[in-house]
Amino acid sequence: MNETRNVPEKKFSTGVITATVWQNQGKSRNGEIVGYRTVSLQRRYKDKNGVWQSAGSFRVNDLPKAGLVLQKAYEYLVLREQQETSDYVGEDVIEEVI
Repeated sequence: MNETRNVPEKKFSTGVITATVWQNQGKSRNGEIVGYRTVSLQRRYKDKNGVWQSAGSFRVNDLPKAGLVLQKAYEYLVLREQQETSDYVGEDVIEEVI
């Protein structure tokens, strides 16, 4: 079986907060393959051993940064939807540091 790894389409980060846009595929009710995008949000931190980890929980001071990267991801998705054509071919992942 030939599996392909899902790679991020776009990342928006500020400090340790990152919103990542993913391109996904699924089947519609009538069995057609359809594409859709999702956004994941994470906070990076170093554990007690100094190893970088990811978390889905945020401190109060993280919330403005989370809001900012989510807004940027939303803007990207809305603009992307307007520009998208049926023959779109993915591009390299680009990370925007805010």
